[in-house]
Amino acid sequence: MFRTLLVLLLSISLAHAAEADKTAATIKDTLQKNYAQLIGSVEQVNKSPIPGLYEVVTSDHIFYTDKNAQYIIDGSLFDLKMRRNVTEDRSRVLFAVDFSKLPLDLAIKKVKGNGSRKMAYFTDPNCGYCKKLEQELKSVDNVTLYLFLYPIFEGSAEKVQGIWCSDNKVKAWDDLMLNGVQPAAGKCEVPSAKVLALGKKLHVNGTPALIFANGVLNPGYMPAEALNKALDSNTK
Repeated sequence: MFRTLLVLLLSISLAHAAEADKTAATIKDTLQKNYAQLIGSVEQVNKSPIPGLYEVVTSDHIFYTDKNAQYIIDGSLFDLKMRRNVTEDRSRVLFAVDFSKLPLDLAIKKVKGNGSRKMAYFTDPNCGYCKKLEQELKSVDNVTLYLFLYPIFEGSAEKVQGIWCSDNKVKAWDDLMLNGVQPAAGKCEVPSAKVLALGKKLHVNGTPALIFANGVLNPGYMPAEALNKALDSNTK
C-alpha cells in the first residue's frame, strides 16, 4: 500500500513538472516570436517562487510574466519573510562572470598581504561610494585586487588618465581616493573605451561593482566584514 502511494505521488509530481516545462516552453515561444524587440532575446523561462508567475531571462535582464504571457513585470521580487531580493540573488547566479576570462591587463593590479584571495571591481574616482569602499578595503588583507577604472561621472575621465599615466598607478589611486591628492595630468593612451565596453557587456550600470573569484557580481559598496566573508566564500 505504501509503495503504491509513493508511486502515485511520484507520478503526480512528474506530471506537474512536465506540465510546468510545457508552459515555460510555450511562454518562451510566445515572447520570442512577438515581443523580442521589446524585451530582447529570451534565453530561459523558469517557474518563480510565486505560483502562476514565471521568470523570464533575457541576455541581460530578468522579467516576470503570467502563464499566458499577457503581462510583463519589470522589477524586483522581494521575499519579505527572508528579507532578501530574489531577483538580485538570481541575477548574480544567471549573469555570473567568468573571472578567468576578465581582461586583467585593462585593470590596475594591487596586491595586499599574500594576495591569496581575488576580487575585481569597477570604480570611478568621482564616486562617493567608491571612496567608501577604498576606506573599507584598508581593513581587508591577503587579497589581489584588480581595479577597472570606469569613468562614468563628469570629470572622471581626466582623473583616470592621470592615474593610468602615472609611474605608480596604485599609489596615484590611493592618494586620490584616500587622501584627496589629485593626480598630475596624463598624456598617455588609456584603455577607458575598452573598460567602458567591458562594463556594458557585463551589465555594470553603476559603481562600485564587485566581481569575486567565483564570478558573483555584487552591484554596490560592501563594508569590510562583508567583504572578508564574501572573499572567503568565493575563493576558488
